[in-house]
Amino acid sequence: MPKTSTKSPKGKLVIVESPAKAGTIKKYLGKDYTVMASNGHIVDLPKSQLGIDTDNNYEPKYITIRGKAALVNSLKKEAKNAAKIFLATDPDREGEAISWHLASLLGVDKKSKCRITFNEVTKAAVTEAIKNPREINDDLVDAQQARRVLDRIVGYKISPILWKKVKKGLSAGRVQSVATRLICDREEEINAFIPEEYWTIDVSLMKDKKSFAAKFYGKGNKKIDLTTKEETEKILTAIEGAEYTVSDVKKADKQRTPAPPFTTSTLQQEASRKLGFTTMRTMQAAQQLYEGVDVNKKGTIGLITYMRTDSLRISQEASDAAREFIGENYGKEYLTKEARVYRTKKAAQDAHEAIRPTFSNLTPAMVKDSLSNDQYKLYNLIWCRFIASQMSNAIYDTVSVTIDANGYSFKANGSSTKFAGFTLVYTEGQDKEEEQTKKLPELNQNDVLKLKNIESEQKFTQPPARYTEAGLIKAMEELGIGRPSTYAPTITTILARGYILREKKILSPTELGMIVTKLMKEHFDQIVDTQFTAEMEEKLDKIAEGEIKWAETVDEFYKPFTKILKTAEDAIGNIEIKDEVSDVKCDKCGRLMVYKMGRFGKFLACPGFPECRNAKAIVKEIGIKCPKCGGNVIEKKSRTGKVFFGCDNYPECDYTSWDKPLEEKCSVCGEIMYQRMGRFKGKYCPKCNPPKVYEKAKK
Repeated sequence: MPKTSTKSPKGKLVIVESPAKAGTIKKYLGKDYTVMASNGHIVDLPKSQLGIDTDNNYEPKYITIRGKAALVNSLKKEAKNAAKIFLATDPDREGEAISWHLASLLGVDKKSKCRITFNEVTKAAVTEAIKNPREINDDLVDAQQARRVLDRIVGYKISPILWKKVKKGLSAGRVQSVATRLICDREEEINAFIPEEYWTIDVSLMKDKKSFAAKFYGKGNKKIDLTTKEETEKILTAIEGAEYTVSDVKKADKQRTPAPPFTTSTLQQEASRKLGFTTMRTMQAAQQLYEGVDVNKKGTIGLITYMRTDSLRISQEASDAAREFIGENYGKEYLTKEARVYRTKKAAQDAHEAIRPTFSNLTPAMVKDSLSNDQYKLYNLIWCRFIASQMSNAIYDTVSVTIDANGYSFKANGSSTKFAGFTLVYTEGQDKEEEQTKKLPELNQNDVLKLKNIESEQKFTQPPARYTEAGLIKAMEELGIGRPSTYAPTITTILARGYILREKKILSPTELGMIVTKLMKEHFDQIVDTQFTAEMEEKLDKIAEGEIKWAETVDEFYKPFTKILKTAEDAIGNIEIKDEVSDVKCDKCGRLMVYKMGRFGKFLACPGFPECRNAKAIVKEIGIKCPKCGGNVIEKKSRTGKVFFGCDNYPECDYTSWDKPLEEKCSVCGEIMYQRMGRFKGKYCPKCNPPKVYEKAKK
């Protein structure tokens, strides 16, 4: 009888979430390691049913995600032949849960030291993690499972009511409904706002041929708010022909401290303000920088630390490296006596560091040629912010001047930089533009000034501004709604559902969003209550810390929720949403087409659906003839929602352009000029002076 040979397992298997990270780590670990990617979650709740046994301790029913069977088989095959398995999914609750499911699937003992995490994808961090594996953290897994179960219950119980009573395809969510409410509530504030009149008096004064502006303050030291034209004219009459004399001068040094390194929230806000990035665009670029980029002469390295964090903590090694870089490149005067330590908010999860470059001495200029445009812009933002956060204060010479005119006072403020400090590298963006303070001429008490000009203006108070993505994220963070990993997908979801619109960074609610929010406030007030949602986030944090049990937390929510559901379904009547009718006739059946909301904004559809399924994009002509066939050039949108320009004779004419064609002709060759539509504006001729991006694409 022939002998049966048994092949003993050898080698080590490392499983990460993404193929990009797998490729980076493989280069660090060598031939004894096989590195594979799970491509995110491998199991999830079924889409066709609730998937939660509410009668049996809320036990979830997980199934393999459709399309991942082949991947699962590959993982099982490799696991069978491996002497050791390391689960290296992302270092957060979601990653912990993925590792837990992988362990279940591959037969790995969850109590064995199989879990490794690293905050940055560098050789040192990965090899150190391999040396120090740990057990899977059940508390983190329970916190993720509780969130998933709660979100499923809310979504799968409320959404069918919305389908039945309002419109098919609608959805509700534990966090998305609250985010939508914030935008709708702001719209109601704007609509209810009553503007109030006020007036300003500004004077332009001169000393030694240098002019500066001063604003009306009041009478002596008493401030006067001008609310009517009559009050303003009375003061203008009183100061007519008056002598303007400096009555008080106050000088001081003012110090400004740098902003802390980025958290997920502040990175998304700043990328929105400074780069015009959406939250999703920011996170995509950040993910790529974290997972690893092939840098010239250095190989594949992760350029930033983990990008889902609400901690401001940085490691001692990172702080020391930054300070060494600053001292060598900017000078000792740009260093503080001791390393800066930033205080993390009480509710923050402190498992990870703040977002920072993995190597302080790897400047944006050094890696620019290895990065895409988005990657470079974001890396530059992260690197500059981090380096600046460890630099000395900026110091300004400030002066505040009071000027007397016949008993009435005007004030002027000026400042100049005494020491640049951290501003040499970075200054934080603002949601609102700050009034620029200019340098004043040398002013002393009793100086008599020459009046150059005087102006009065009627103004009105303004309603609160609509949210930008940056503003909404800031509000969600301050209210404790969601966590770093949820901001971007939440905004993406409510945009896709047609509850809000985004136009030039501004978020505004649609009619559908207002109707659904009103319904939610009337019948599911607890679900869209900001305080309740924040308290639930705190409970999830307590589950992660092992203080409370996940099933008990879900039970506390579910039992009263079922009663609210029953009451709401009986109370809500059918709500009809009428489509806005256009003046465009359907070219198939002759009906007037209606406006519908799709994933990328409004489009035209025939109201005769399903008999007539005709639909078309809303045509926006730009008044330019097609340079290829003479047809009309129209503005279009790509599948990803990006604006481009094309001929209305498509498909007969295939003319398209990302940049806007102009009536203006090139003075050299006579070709039509184009207006760049990206961040860098400007006109160009594609034949004579194409932009660098155009030339790169051409090559």
